[in-house]
Amino acid sequence: MSKPALRIGLVGSGFMGRAHAMAFTAAGRTFDLPVEPVLDLIADRSDAVAAQAAATLGFARSTGDWRDVVNDRAIDLVAIATPNLLHAPIALAAIAAGKPVYCEKPLATTLAEARSMTEAAEAAKLPTAVGFTYLYNPMIALAREIVQSGEIGAVTAFRGIHAEDFMASAEAPYNWRCEPDQAGGALADIGSHIIAMARHLVGEIAAVSGRLDTVHRERRDAISGAMRAVTIDDQMDALVRFAGGASGTLSASWIASGRKMGLAFEISGTKGGLSFTQERFNELRLYRAGDKRLGGFTTIEAGPEHGDYGAFCPAGGHQIGYNDLKTIEVKAALDAALGRPSAAKDFREALRVDEVADAIRRSSREGRWMDA
Repeated sequence: MSKPALRIGLVGSGFMGRAHAMAFTAAGRTFDLPVEPVLDLIADRSDAVAAQAAATLGFARSTGDWRDVVNDRAIDLVAIATPNLLHAPIALAAIAAGKPVYCEKPLATTLAEARSMTEAAEAAKLPTAVGFTYLYNPMIALAREIVQSGEIGAVTAFRGIHAEDFMASAEAPYNWRCEPDQAGGALADIGSHIIAMARHLVGEIAAVSGRLDTVHRERRDAISGAMRAVTIDDQMDALVRFAGGASGTLSASWIASGRKMGLAFEISGTKGGLSFTQERFNELRLYRAGDKRLGGFTTIEAGPEHGDYGAFCPAGGHQIGYNDLKTIEVKAALDAALGRPSAAKDFREALRVDEVADAIRRSSREGRWMDA
């Protein structure tokens, strides 16, 4: 018996748009869903670009106007994978049209927009999901289970970093990531991931003391060739206090030479600890205090006994990849859209991440601790 269709409208066909399209296709074949995700309508900056994306990614229809997606009665879920500046207008229009929304992070370019998006979705009682992809790793699910079970005792410290090097060279051009009105900068672009990870594993962040640094103060414009002043941050460092009593550090840098995907953390507890890096994201390292024979961390390899790993591979140690994490995320977004129990991070969670990031910015400007 065929399953009812859930028709997807996707806005944006760049890197994240492609990841969304691939994940929607894979989710329907990887998981036993009550619906069949259908790639129905894709929008991009022009009719020609959208038509090419539809042919490449497998969408039935295309348009050069994102409004066609949110206003199309056939569309059941609007997915947003555009530049940050368009997140708020598209999401608000979709909510007004009564459609669930699945949006990439950061939620918006300003706190005011993020709040309006969150409040509109909650007032309309519409489900939402946000693309914090790295939280959907089965190893992160295991880490959260270990922390919440008390296996490593009371958490005393979280040390987290998201380090990459795609802007390390002064020759890297000025692009949209350098635009303040696009929520540019390392804190907004990649720091949101480590903030989300800290909250996911340890809980609410109560206060921060942060510093933002701009290392390359000029970059050459990719289009005009002219030198342009850079006013956003290349790296962020912050001390944090969690509501539960733990302390910690958060760092984000896109000029960390040699790091390609250095999203990593250590959690210290009164009975043990955890260590993880996205560069080896099929592994989690666990330390249990008290056994003198095991004086350090033990490596746990991902396997079918760990959450959704088994949907991709029946054998441990064979590893899953980034697009598989996106597929797990899409499953959560679909569950949310259908009103089923879901692991999706909603607009309210994304707003809290934005609020912590804003507190770090204000702390850097004013040189003092800020409530988050």
